[in-house]
Amino acid sequence: MNEPNGGTRPPLPPRPPRPLAVHWAIDAAVTFLVVVLVALFAGLSIWIVVVASVVIGWLVTPFSRRAEARGLAAREAAAGRGDPPAPA
Repeated sequence: MNEPNGGTRPPLPPRPPRPLAVHWAIDAAVTFLVVVLVALFAGLSIWIVVVASVVIGWLVTPFSRRAEARGLAAREAAAGRGDPPAPA
């Protein structure tokens, strides 16, 4: 991509996917935000919403991590560098 001054940006450095704990926390937070208003209007307790969000976040974590790994691999392939580094 071209920058406004006419130069090009250097490609992003390769990196492994983020740890599962990071994906779990983000997935749980997104689930909570999606469900909280509807659940509270339906009369559910906030603690039920929190527990359900944590469980749903845990269930979708492998899918979001694989999606990130595929995105990083596509970014590396587009930059011509091959596969990203293996997770530590």
